[in-house]
Amino acid sequence: MPWIILLASAAFEAVWATALGRSDGLSRPLPTLVFLVALTASMLGLARATRHIPIGTAYAVWVGVGAALTVGWAMVTGAEAVSPARLVFLGGIVAAVVGLKLVPGTPSGTTPGD
Repeated sequence: MPWIILLASAAFEAVWATALGRSDGLSRPLPTLVFLVALTASMLGLARATRHIPIGTAYAVWVGVGAALTVGWAMVTGAEAVSPARLVFLGGIVAAVVGLKLVPGTPSGTTPGD
């Protein structure tokens, strides 16, 4: 469950980053509201996930997934260009996130926060 919360939190990161870009310096009310709600949900999810996932791993996954989703959305909507190189590098971010999930996150016999 902590990994699901972390991934949902990363998705909210992509939402708040996109809303921030559309808020025109927090001067447009609706994108600003979306930014604030998504930012709060994202941070709360990250905080909850770090109860069970080491902070270094959780933060790297949160940032990586959030960044990949943000760029992916921008490419889908036409706000950013799509190129083979961009897709390769986004794939690298996703591969790194999967790798962090597959390797042990804490020294054996310990739990985060010890």
